[in-house]
Amino acid sequence: MDTDLLKTFLEVSRTRHFGKAAENLYLTRSAVSFRVKQLETILGVELFERQRNNIQPTPAGERMLNHAEAVLTAWERAKQDVSLSRLQSSQLTIGAGPNIWDAFLQGNLQSLHKGLPGVALRTEVLPQNVMTRQLMERTLDMAISFDPPKMEDYEQIRVGVVELYLVTSEGPLTVKECQERHYIKVDWGTAFNIHHAQEFGDLPLPVLHTSSSRIALDFVLNNGGSAFLPDHMVRGLLERGELHRVSGAQSIQRNVYVVYWSHNDRLAQIERAVDYLAQDDISDASDGDVALMS
Repeated sequence: MDTDLLKTFLEVSRTRHFGKAAENLYLTRSAVSFRVKQLETILGVELFERQRNNIQPTPAGERMLNHAEAVLTAWERAKQDVSLSRLQSSQLTIGAGPNIWDAFLQGNLQSLHKGLPGVALRTEVLPQNVMTRQLMERTLDMAISFDPPKMEDYEQIRVGVVELYLVTSEGPLTVKECQERHYIKVDWGTAFNIHHAQEFGDLPLPVLHTSSSRIALDFVLNNGGSAFLPDHMVRGLLERGELHRVSGAQSIQRNVYVVYWSHNDRLAQIERAVDYLAQDDISDASDGDVALMS
């Protein structure tokens, strides 16, 4: 199958508009319509309900979305695999959520690269549901997550701990004083959200809710307020007095896990990668801190 047909189908699904899809793909509208019709002919079903200014996927089109994404992901990986240089023997595809990159993986990526000579790395920033699906489809070798999926025949290994501090840019404050100022809610996963609701329910409604700790940090520094941010990201700012820990707010620790298929043909490289990621793992929570184990 021509992968351009799948790319066009996905773009129409995303924009819900043949004209906008054509602009984004640098095609004519008729070319986009023809590609979609070709794909429908191959599959023997209609993929879109065509109404004026209201293009909606049919039930068959909705079911096709995941398959189209999986085929294109597998194709991209195949192209990279066969194009490896003579210095590279294999490729590992690693997926992680935005905050895993900011809080944990970005600082470990260089050592991972140096510790895996001959291995090309492909990295993806993915939501949890997409990582789980790609693990099952075997298009992802490793998923790194605060809330790992529990699946048969998949290994789940803790490789690190991220310590989160409630910090503010507006001078030393108590939790009560933070109630009268901006609060930025960072998504640190399901267990964090449950603990946050139980222990920090008095904090004000967020003026910003984000899945990126870097966006939250930038907002706090430029607009004031407070947020839960990782230790390594705020340590220097705390030492320079640009940020302050909120008095009376315990830090929260989130475990970081790697999940991978135990029968992967790249298992030796995956296990080496896990060893490198886990070498700085913190085995015990500090006194007075709250450890969220999943």
